Amino acid sequence: MTTGLLLIHAFPLDARLWEPQLGSLGARLPLVAPHLPGFGATEGPDVLTMAAAGDRCLGAMDEAGVDTAVVCGLSMGGYVAFELWRAARPRVAALVLANTKAEADQPEAATKRRELAERLRTEGHGFLVDEPPPLLREDAPAELRERVRGWIAEQTPNAIAAASLGMAERPDSVQDLATIDVPTLVITGSEDRLIPPDVTAGIADGVVGAELLRIEGAGHLSNVEAPEAFDTALAGVLTGLGL
Repeated sequence: MTTGLLLIHAFPLDARLWEPQLGSLGARLPLVAPHLPGFGATEGPDVLTMAAAGDRCLGAMDEAGVDTAVVCGLSMGGYVAFELWRAARPRVAALVLANTKAEADQPEAATKRRELAERLRTEGHGFLVDEPPPLLREDAPAELRERVRGWIAEQTPNAIAAASLGMAERPDSVQDLATIDVPTLVITGSEDRLIPPDVTAGIADGVVGAELLRIEGAGHLSNVEAPEAFDTALAGVLTGLGL
C-alpha cells in the first residue's frame, strides 16, 4: 500500500501555492497537489462543491497510485479535507488542517460569498486582483504580495465564483471533529487576518489528541510565509507515521 502526501490549495489560488513543499518534501514520498476544478486552467463547474473538490483529490490520488494520504488542506483546502474525512475515511492516514475552520458560514457570510460570485461574473476579477483578500500578514514582502496577485490573476472569474458559491453551501464540520481518530495537526499563523488564530485553534480542541502549531509572524498563507516552520511540522507528521 502506497501512502503519499495530498496538498489541497486555498481560495482563490491554485496548486502553485504548494511550491515550497513540493521542493522540500518531493523526494521523501509521493506528493499529490491537484488544481481543484476550475483552477489552474482546468475545467470546472458553475458551483464547486466541497464534494466535487474532494472527488478531484481522490482522482488525483488514484492517478498517482497513492492508496492513502496524509491530507493537508489550507483554508478552503481544509474544508475539502473535512469532506474527504466524511466520504473516504479509509484513505486518510493523517490530517493537517491549516488556517481553516470547521464551522459552516453564518448566513451573512454566505450571502457575502454569493454577492462576490455575482460581482465576479458581472465585472470579472480585476477588482480582486487589485485588492485581494487578506491572505498575507499586513507587512508581507512586496515580492510575495505580487506573486499572490499573479496567482489570482491567472484564475478565471468563473472558477473563483464557483468556489465562492461552493464554500457558501458547505456543511458544518464541527460535529465531525469528535470522529477523527487519525493523527491530526492543526496549524495557524499568529498574523492570520482572514481566519483568526483562535478559530483555527478550536479545531484542535475538538479532535482528541490533536496537536496545535501557531507559527509566529505568519498570516493566512502560512505555508508560503513561513515555509521552514510549516515543512518541519509536516515532516514531523510523516515521521510519526514512519514515512
